[in-house]
Amino acid sequence: MVKPVGSLCNLDCTYCYYLHKQTLLRQPKQPQMADAMLEQHIRQYIEAQTGDEVVFSWQGGEPTILGVEFFRKVVLFQARHRKPGQRIENDLQTNGTLLDEEWATFLKEQRFLVGLSCDGPQALHDRHRVTRGGAPTHAKVVAAARLLRRHDIPFAVLCVVNRHNAKHPLDVYRFLSRELGTWRVQFIPGVEPKSFHDVAPQHWDPATLPIVGTPGARPGTPESVVTDWSVDPDDWGAFLCAIWDDWYAHDYGRVYVDLFETAVAQSLGLPAQRCVTAEFCGGALAVEHDGDVFACDHYVYPEYRLGNIAQTHLGTLAYSETQRAFGLAKRDALPADCRRCPHLRLCWGECPKTRFVRTRAGEPGLNYLCPGLKRFYTHIGRDMPTILARIRGASQVPPRSTQAPPFRRRQGG
Repeated sequence: MVKPVGSLCNLDCTYCYYLHKQTLLRQPKQPQMADAMLEQHIRQYIEAQTGDEVVFSWQGGEPTILGVEFFRKVVLFQARHRKPGQRIENDLQTNGTLLDEEWATFLKEQRFLVGLSCDGPQALHDRHRVTRGGAPTHAKVVAAARLLRRHDIPFAVLCVVNRHNAKHPLDVYRFLSRELGTWRVQFIPGVEPKSFHDVAPQHWDPATLPIVGTPGARPGTPESVVTDWSVDPDDWGAFLCAIWDDWYAHDYGRVYVDLFETAVAQSLGLPAQRCVTAEFCGGALAVEHDGDVFACDHYVYPEYRLGNIAQTHLGTLAYSETQRAFGLAKRDALPADCRRCPHLRLCWGECPKTRFVRTRAGEPGLNYLCPGLKRFYTHIGRDMPTILARIRGASQVPPRSTQAPPFRRRQGG
């Protein structure tokens, strides 16, 4: 994932996990990837690919701050360095507030897939997603969705599920899928420990981590280890269960919910479609505006810096022993409770960045969301045999729900 403007953004979302990188990494006030660095990244990324498809993911901060001209250079450099027979794809994660007709024309012509951030109906969205001046943004996001639909630009909606909108699952889901008009919905649990501005993941003091199910492992309590806006584990499970029931009853085969589709795919023995539910991680490196490369965009901390593409080829960094160990640790560091769990092959401990809870036996490394995840996977178990039988009986060719997903990105914000 490329961060061409670093953490620079025109919004000030309460739960943003990236805005503080400006201070943490000592970024300039107006960071921007220089043309030479941009071309170097594109060339190295293409050189490191072995497949016929090369997918570039542009994130921030807010990448549209750079304007359309920056991305015209992106397309130019990609064409210059593309290998014979390669297909270049791009996706762009945006808050949508800066999109206009010029952007829409460009995105359509260049076949960009857009990820649009929205947290549901106005009151829920505007509670956390505001401008630097505190102004609401919902109306502009809705306008952006209409613009994308009018130009027939494929877009997915990314929803950060926080402590507040988690209590309104059907309001959120129906607004995103029926009013915004997308058939691709991605739910991201908003969770951060209170120390996330300064302390890198896996650098917590194990002795201070709360036991699962105790007040310290829930938001909104004095002893809580997480921020007040973090989603409650039980609410996360209830949120997913409620939406699953509505999706299965009305939208199965029509709306693509990433968490549901990957659960179906993994139940069929196919690879996970999201890094957080995969056995291993390490494939979602982050490239900052200055060429620094980090193990993951949720691990953009000095402790997880791999190097800089000006000194070391991106492919070398991606396949380094350091990054390999990082990816394998997702499986190898699982506590005993996870290894015994009947849902292990659907969950794999979820994202390591949220493994800051101890099991009831006191073993560290349990995912904060574990109670909710168990509730969700138990809940869908009643429907999964019917779904799998329907898929297997329909055709020997995997249906849309088990093919490569239209989401080309992982967790964002």
